Amino acid sequence: MTKYLLYALLFYLALINLVAFLLYGIDKWKSCHAKWRVTEARLLTVALLGGSLGAFLGMKIWHHKTLHPRFRYGLPLILFLHLALTLFALYYFSH
Repeated sequence: MTKYLLYALLFYLALINLVAFLLYGIDKWKSCHAKWRVTEARLLTVALLGGSLGAFLGMKIWHHKTLHPRFRYGLPLILFLHLALTLFALYYFSH
């Protein structure tokens, strides 16, 4: 893997996690102010696209969607799968 591809991947992951974290905060604010909300599908999609850590931290920090089983169990599962995939990729590309 070239270093430019690695930098692009790290930039993407940082950006998608920031977006996920902010989406949870925005949706929490909107829920408290009776505004139009971010859909659950969008929140989960951003997590699946690589933003699982940001989504998980957003859920915990903003105390948002913590009682919904889809988020309470689904986000940690997605995060675990992303971490396992990352460890596998690091092992595979280091040899």
